[in-house]
Amino acid sequence: MAVEQITMPKLGESVTEGTISKWLVSPGDKVNKYDPIAEVMTDKVNAEVPSSYTGVIKELTAEEGDTLAVGEVICKVELEGAPEPAEAAPAKEDPIGTSSEEAKETGDQSNKKRYSPAVLRLSQENNIDLDQVKGSGAGGRITRKDLTLLIESGNAPQAGQKPAKTDEAVNSKEPEKTAAPQAPEVQAPKKQQPETAVSAAPGDIEIPLTGIRKAIAANMLRSKHEAPHAWTMVEVDVTNLVEYRNSIKNDFKKKEGFNLTFFAFFVKAVSQALKEFPEMNSMWAGDKIIQKKDINISIAVATEDALYVPVIKNADEKTIKGIGRDITELAGKVRSGKLSSDDMKGGTFTVNNTGSFGSVQSMGIINYPQAAILQVESIVKRPVVMNNGMIAVRDMVNLCLSLDHRVLDGLVCGRFLARVKEILENISKENTSVY
Repeated sequence: MAVEQITMPKLGESVTEGTISKWLVSPGDKVNKYDPIAEVMTDKVNAEVPSSYTGVIKELTAEEGDTLAVGEVICKVELEGAPEPAEAAPAKEDPIGTSSEEAKETGDQSNKKRYSPAVLRLSQENNIDLDQVKGSGAGGRITRKDLTLLIESGNAPQAGQKPAKTDEAVNSKEPEKTAAPQAPEVQAPKKQQPETAVSAAPGDIEIPLTGIRKAIAANMLRSKHEAPHAWTMVEVDVTNLVEYRNSIKNDFKKKEGFNLTFFAFFVKAVSQALKEFPEMNSMWAGDKIIQKKDINISIAVATEDALYVPVIKNADEKTIKGIGRDITELAGKVRSGKLSSDDMKGGTFTVNNTGSFGSVQSMGIINYPQAAILQVESIVKRPVVMNNGMIAVRDMVNLCLSLDHRVLDGLVCGRFLARVKEILENISKENTSVY
């Protein structure tokens, strides 16, 4: 039977890797083409990976929790009714230490030091120096199978040990008698895993990191490291907006079947202002800035243990009602686990409803590679000095903008926020329609 490989798919723009959160099949299981075989998490989406073939699962080459680059093999399928492969075909399945891998040694090694959690765990448990291991994965990436074979051979390079002089010494089945670890080697794993500096005390609870939490952490870290963040805020009087929305919300719910939220008004105002200030709808691209034509608003939707950022496409072309419907539908998909990769693609600017849990001021981390994120805080009643010098109780909200200072400067951001403020403060029953 012919054996085909299924690789990690690309599940979104700028997605370079995914984490196997759960296998839905086991070796020996029969699958049809397009049957789901695994659940994969990235920093953008949680999705099922379909089988590309009809046949029998021959081997799962990745474990649950493993993070693999796009294009890396995740499993192998024995095709149903296919002819025997040519003699040269098995070379594709050769795991490590063969002439084909030796040829890779001088090739692409861009992923050499991108380690999955399973690889790190195995290396630390067995005191393996990953710098001395040749990876069989894409771009020289070290896989779990590479380490397993070295451990079984009894000749895994130890941390603190000098590199072997020849490839044969590394891959030999015979243990190298002069390679006994010295005393300093015991400390080597601490360098590979600095987080062990924080240890659990009696009574502490250790919570294992899920794949989605690791993906969120990696994306937030990348954003903070690569984008120089700046922050600014304006205070907006939304008294008229509150009165208008409250006066129509019950009739709207009966007619449309979903709630008319304040957030829909804010997203509409932002999308209108982005059309007038297209610089805000831009992205950093290394040697240039790309100003996006479409205005696609990413919105943050939280579950109990994760945060997802689905996208309202072409928000500037939609009414408040249309935006409200999209918000309701996308939030429902997130909470029911039905969010697709298409629902997460194409975002150009993020609006985050931090006010939903009572926040009145916050500084968001930019949703990389976008150039800005706007936090809509809680609407609260405050005493305000009016233009006539009188004090009145008004509904006030803070809008907090984080910006990538490589792309945006304070002048354009200040004008953008002033325009959003103007739009919101002029919403009323007389001059605003939700349809």
